[in-house]
Amino acid sequence: MDESLRKAFRDEGAVLVKDCLDETQLASCREAFDWAVANPGPNASSMFDGTEQRSLVDNANPLAKERLDELVTTLPFGRLFAELWGSEHVWYFAEEVFLKAGGKGARSSWHQDTSYLPWAGAHWGNAWITFQRIPKSNSLEIIRGSCHGPQYDGTTFANPDDPTEPLHGGGVLPRLPDIDADLAADPDSHDVLSWAIDPGDVVLLHPRSLHGGAGVDVGCPDRHTLVLRFFGDDATFRPLPDVNKHYARNGVLFREEMAKLEPGDPFRSPVFRQVV
Repeated sequence: MDESLRKAFRDEGAVLVKDCLDETQLASCREAFDWAVANPGPNASSMFDGTEQRSLVDNANPLAKERLDELVTTLPFGRLFAELWGSEHVWYFAEEVFLKAGGKGARSSWHQDTSYLPWAGAHWGNAWITFQRIPKSNSLEIIRGSCHGPQYDGTTFANPDDPTEPLHGGGVLPRLPDIDADLAADPDSHDVLSWAIDPGDVVLLHPRSLHGGAGVDVGCPDRHTLVLRFFGDDATFRPLPDVNKHYARNGVLFREEMAKLEPGDPFRSPVFRQVV
Protein backbone atom coordinates (compact mmCIF):
# COMPACT_ATOMS: atom_id res chain seq x y z
CA MET A 1 0.00 0.00 0.00
CA ASP A 2 1.18 3.48 -0.85
CA GLU A 3 2.35 5.28 2.31
CA SER A 4 0.46 8.38 1.18
CA LEU A 5 -2.83 6.47 1.57
CA ARG A 6 -1.93 5.40 5.12
CA LYS A 7 -0.89 8.95 6.00
CA ALA A 8 -4.09 10.42 4.53
CA PHE A 9 -6.24 8.04 6.58
CA ARG A 10 -4.30 8.81 9.77
CA ASP A 11 -4.30 12.57 9.26
CA GLU A 12 -7.58 13.23 7.45
CA GLY A 13 -9.79 10.40 8.68
CA ALA A 14 -10.94 9.11 5.30
CA VAL A 15 -9.62 7.99 1.92
CA LEU A 16 -11.09 6.88 -1.39
CA VAL A 17 -9.88 3.56 -2.80
CA LYS A 18 -10.60 3.40 -6.52
CA ASP A 19 -11.66 0.06 -8.03
CA CYS A 20 -11.49 -1.59 -4.62
CA LEU A 21 -14.12 -4.23 -5.44
CA ASP A 22 -14.30 -6.25 -8.65
CA GLU A 23 -17.60 -7.02 -10.37
CA THR A 24 -18.10 -10.32 -8.54
CA GLN A 25 -17.39 -8.82 -5.13
CA LEU A 26 -19.65 -5.83 -5.81
CA ALA A 27 -22.45 -8.17 -6.95
CA SER A 28 -22.10 -10.14 -3.70
CA CYS A 29 -22.37 -6.91 -1.70
CA ARG A 30 -25.42 -5.88 -3.71
CA GLU A 31 -27.08 -9.24 -3.02
CA ALA A 32 -26.42 -8.77 0.71
CA PHE A 33 -27.81 -5.22 0.57
CA ASP A 34 -31.01 -6.30 -1.22
CA TRP A 35 -31.53 -9.14 1.27
CA ALA A 36 -31.07 -6.74 4.18
CA VAL A 37 -33.62 -4.28 2.80
CA ALA A 38 -36.13 -7.11 2.30
CA ASN A 39 -35.44 -8.56 5.77
CA PRO A 40 -35.00 -5.65 8.20
CA GLY A 41 -33.74 -6.38 11.68
CA PRO A 42 -34.74 -5.14 15.14
CA ASN A 43 -32.52 -2.05 14.81
CA ALA A 44 -34.08 -0.85 11.54
CA SER A 45 -35.45 2.68 11.61
CA SER A 46 -36.39 5.60 9.44
CA MET A 47 -34.58 8.90 9.77
CA PHE A 48 -37.07 11.81 9.74
CA ASP A 49 -40.01 9.39 9.71
CA GLY A 50 -43.30 10.90 8.58
CA THR A 51 -41.67 13.49 6.33
CA GLU A 52 -40.65 13.57 2.68
CA GLN A 53 -37.07 13.31 3.94
CA ARG A 54 -37.61 9.79 5.32
CA SER A 55 -34.90 7.21 4.58
CA LEU A 56 -34.26 3.65 5.72
CA VAL A 57 -31.39 2.80 8.09
CA ASP A 58 -30.51 -0.58 9.59
CA ASN A 59 -27.67 -1.66 11.87
CA ALA A 60 -26.19 -5.02 12.89
CA ASN A 61 -29.17 -7.13 11.81
CA PRO A 62 -28.83 -10.47 13.65
CA LEU A 63 -30.76 -12.14 10.83
CA ALA A 64 -27.96 -11.13 8.44
CA LYS A 65 -24.99 -11.87 10.67
CA GLU A 66 -24.11 -15.34 9.42
CA ARG A 67 -24.24 -14.39 5.74
CA LEU A 68 -22.27 -11.17 6.29
CA ASP A 69 -19.64 -12.90 8.42
CA GLU A 70 -19.10 -15.19 5.42
CA LEU A 71 -19.25 -12.36 2.88
CA VAL A 72 -16.45 -10.35 4.48
CA THR A 73 -14.06 -13.29 4.13
CA THR A 74 -14.42 -12.97 0.32
CA LEU A 75 -13.73 -9.22 0.27
CA PRO A 76 -10.36 -7.39 0.44
CA PHE A 77 -11.10 -5.34 3.55
CA GLY A 78 -9.25 -7.48 6.09
CA ARG A 79 -5.95 -7.20 4.23
CA LEU A 80 -6.68 -3.59 3.25
CA PHE A 81 -7.32 -2.38 6.79
CA ALA A 82 -4.39 -4.40 8.17
CA GLU A 83 -2.08 -2.54 5.78
CA LEU A 84 -3.83 0.78 6.26
CA TRP A 85 -3.55 0.68 10.07
CA GLY A 86 -0.40 -1.42 10.44
CA SER A 87 -2.43 -3.90 12.49
CA GLU A 88 -1.55 -7.58 12.87
CA HIS A 89 -5.20 -8.57 13.28
CA VAL A 90 -8.52 -7.35 11.87
CA TRP A 91 -12.04 -8.20 13.01
CA TYR A 92 -15.41 -7.52 11.39
CA PHE A 93 -17.91 -5.68 13.61
CA ALA A 94 -21.21 -5.40 11.70
CA GLU A 95 -23.01 -3.67 8.86
CA GLU A 96 -25.04 -0.54 8.27
CA VAL A 97 -27.61 -0.25 5.50
CA PHE A 98 -28.82 3.05 4.05
CA LEU A 99 -31.56 3.42 1.45
CA LYS A 100 -32.44 6.79 -0.04
CA ALA A 101 -34.79 6.75 -3.01
CA GLY A 102 -37.19 8.79 -5.11
CA GLY A 103 -35.07 11.93 -5.21
CA LYS A 104 -36.38 13.27 -1.88
CA GLY A 105 -34.16 11.71 0.80
CA ALA A 106 -32.51 14.39 2.90
CA ARG A 107 -28.88 14.41 3.89
CA SER A 108 -27.84 12.28 6.84
CA SER A 109 -27.06 14.74 9.62
CA TRP A 110 -23.45 15.35 10.58
CA HIS A 111 -22.32 13.03 13.38
CA GLN A 112 -19.56 10.82 14.76
CA ASP A 113 -20.30 7.11 15.09
CA THR A 114 -18.44 7.18 18.40
CA SER A 115 -21.32 9.18 19.90
CA TYR A 116 -23.46 6.03 19.56
CA LEU A 117 -20.94 3.22 19.98
CA PRO A 118 -18.44 2.58 22.82
CA TRP A 119 -15.33 2.75 20.65
CA ALA A 120 -11.87 4.26 21.04
CA GLY A 121 -8.52 3.77 19.34
CA ALA A 122 -6.93 4.32 15.94
CA HIS A 123 -7.84 0.96 14.39
CA TRP A 124 -11.44 1.49 13.40
CA GLY A 125 -12.71 1.74 9.85
CA ASN A 126 -15.97 1.85 7.92
CA ALA A 127 -15.97 0.62 4.33
CA TRP A 128 -18.62 2.75 2.57
CA ILE A 129 -19.92 0.92 -0.53
CA THR A 130 -22.51 2.32 -2.93
CA PHE A 131 -23.97 0.68 -6.01
CA GLN A 132 -24.78 3.72 -8.14
CA ARG A 133 -22.52 6.29 -9.73
CA ILE A 134 -22.70 9.12 -7.20
CA PRO A 135 -21.75 12.72 -8.01
CA LYS A 136 -19.65 14.52 -5.43
CA SER A 137 -22.62 16.73 -4.57
CA ASN A 138 -24.63 13.66 -3.46
CA SER A 139 -21.80 11.73 -1.82
CA LEU A 140 -20.54 11.05 1.68
CA GLU A 141 -18.93 14.13 3.26
CA ILE A 142 -16.27 14.20 5.98
CA ILE A 143 -14.75 17.06 7.94
CA ARG A 144 -11.06 16.63 7.26
CA GLY A 145 -9.05 15.71 10.37
CA SER A 146 -12.05 15.76 12.71
CA CYS A 147 -11.20 12.25 13.98
CA HIS A 148 -8.50 14.03 16.04
CA GLY A 149 -10.84 16.72 17.35
CA PRO A 150 -13.48 16.84 20.10
CA GLN A 151 -15.87 14.02 20.80
CA TYR A 152 -19.24 15.70 20.34
CA ASP A 153 -22.66 14.63 21.51
CA GLY A 154 -24.66 12.79 18.89
CA THR A 155 -27.79 13.92 17.12
CA THR A 156 -31.15 12.23 17.59
CA PHE A 157 -31.71 12.12 13.80
CA ALA A 158 -35.34 12.86 14.71
CA ASN A 159 -35.64 16.60 14.13
CA PRO A 160 -35.06 17.84 10.57
CA ASP A 161 -35.33 21.42 11.87
CA ASP A 162 -32.47 20.90 14.35
CA PRO A 163 -29.71 18.55 13.13
CA THR A 164 -27.80 19.12 16.40
CA GLU A 165 -30.59 17.98 18.78
CA PRO A 166 -28.52 16.17 21.45
CA LEU A 167 -28.61 12.40 21.73
CA HIS A 168 -27.27 12.24 25.29
CA GLY A 169 -27.85 15.77 26.58
CA GLY A 170 -27.10 16.93 30.09
CA GLY A 171 -23.99 18.76 28.94
CA VAL A 172 -21.84 15.63 29.23
CA LEU A 173 -20.44 16.19 25.72
CA PRO A 174 -20.11 19.34 23.61
CA ARG A 175 -23.10 19.92 21.36
CA LEU A 176 -22.55 19.31 17.67
CA PRO A 177 -21.83 22.39 15.59
CA ASP A 178 -24.47 23.15 12.96
CA ILE A 179 -22.09 22.46 10.11
CA ASP A 180 -24.62 22.99 7.33
CA ALA A 181 -25.58 26.39 8.73
CA ASP A 182 -21.91 27.30 9.11
CA LEU A 183 -21.18 26.32 5.51
CA ALA A 184 -24.19 28.25 4.23
CA ALA A 185 -22.89 31.37 5.96
CA ASP A 186 -19.24 30.75 5.03
CA PRO A 187 -18.24 27.99 2.58
CA ASP A 188 -14.73 28.01 4.07
CA SER A 189 -15.87 27.51 7.67
CA HIS A 190 -15.20 23.75 7.52
CA ASP A 191 -12.80 21.70 5.41
CA VAL A 192 -15.12 19.18 3.74
CA LEU A 193 -13.68 16.07 2.13
CA SER A 194 -15.79 14.27 -0.49
CA TRP A 195 -15.50 12.38 -3.77
CA ALA A 196 -17.54 11.34 -6.77
CA ILE A 197 -18.01 7.57 -6.53
CA ASP A 198 -18.11 4.93 -9.25
CA PRO A 199 -19.37 1.39 -8.52
CA GLY A 200 -16.42 -0.58 -7.16
CA ASP A 201 -14.88 2.46 -5.45
CA VAL A 202 -14.95 2.39 -1.64
CA VAL A 203 -14.54 5.18 0.91
CA LEU A 204 -12.66 4.09 4.04
CA LEU A 205 -13.63 6.25 7.02
CA HIS A 206 -12.51 6.42 10.65
CA PRO A 207 -15.85 6.44 12.52
CA ARG A 208 -14.81 9.23 14.91
CA SER A 209 -14.67 11.57 11.90
CA LEU A 210 -17.52 14.04 11.63
CA HIS A 211 -19.41 12.87 8.57
CA GLY A 212 -22.77 13.02 6.89
CA GLY A 213 -24.31 11.91 3.64
CA ALA A 214 -25.62 14.42 1.15
CA GLY A 215 -29.23 13.96 0.08
CA VAL A 216 -30.62 12.62 -3.16
CA ASP A 217 -32.27 14.78 -5.81
CA VAL A 218 -33.54 14.69 -9.40
CA GLY A 219 -30.01 14.30 -10.75
CA CYS A 220 -29.18 11.47 -8.33
CA PRO A 221 -32.55 10.07 -7.19
CA ASP A 222 -31.35 6.87 -5.51
CA ARG A 223 -28.45 5.97 -3.27
CA HIS A 224 -28.15 2.47 -1.89
CA THR A 225 -25.27 2.08 0.53
CA LEU A 226 -23.79 -0.84 2.45
CA VAL A 227 -21.27 0.00 5.17
CA LEU A 228 -19.08 -2.75 6.59
CA ARG A 229 -17.29 -1.89 9.85
CA PHE A 230 -13.95 -3.29 11.02
CA PHE A 231 -11.50 -2.91 13.91
CA GLY A 232 -7.91 -3.89 14.63
CA ASP A 233 -5.36 -4.25 17.41
CA ASP A 234 -5.63 -0.63 18.60
CA ALA A 235 -9.34 -0.73 19.36
CA THR A 236 -10.61 -0.31 22.92
CA PHE A 237 -13.86 -0.09 24.85
CA ARG A 238 -14.93 3.45 25.84
CA PRO A 239 -18.19 3.60 27.82
CA LEU A 240 -20.86 5.98 26.60
CA PRO A 241 -22.39 8.59 28.94
CA ASP A 242 -25.06 7.39 31.37
CA VAL A 243 -27.50 10.22 30.62
CA ASN A 244 -29.56 8.62 27.85
CA LYS A 245 -30.57 5.28 29.37
CA HIS A 246 -31.18 3.75 25.93
CA TYR A 247 -27.49 4.21 25.07
CA ALA A 248 -25.98 4.25 28.57
CA ARG A 249 -22.49 2.75 28.77
CA ASN A 250 -22.81 -0.05 26.19
CA GLY A 251 -24.76 1.44 23.29
CA VAL A 252 -27.57 -0.48 21.60
CA LEU A 253 -25.55 -3.09 19.65
CA PHE A 254 -24.12 -6.30 21.16
CA ARG A 255 -25.16 -5.13 24.63
CA GLU A 256 -24.37 -8.39 26.41
CA GLU A 257 -20.87 -8.50 24.92
CA MET A 258 -20.24 -4.83 25.73
CA ALA A 259 -21.34 -5.34 29.34
CA LYS A 260 -18.39 -7.72 29.83
CA LEU A 261 -15.82 -5.06 28.91
CA GLU A 262 -14.27 -2.50 31.25
CA PRO A 263 -13.09 1.00 30.26
CA GLY A 264 -9.86 0.75 28.27
CA ASP A 265 -10.16 -3.00 27.65
CA PRO A 266 -9.16 -4.22 24.19
CA PHE A 267 -12.30 -4.33 22.09
CA ARG A 268 -12.64 -8.09 21.70
CA SER A 269 -15.39 -10.71 21.74
CA PRO A 270 -15.86 -14.11 20.14
CA VAL A 271 -19.00 -12.71 18.49
CA PHE A 272 -16.89 -10.71 16.04
CA ARG A 273 -15.48 -12.57 13.04
CA GLN A 274 -11.70 -12.34 12.70
CA VAL A 275 -10.70 -11.77 9.08
CA VAL A 276 -6.91 -11.36 9.49
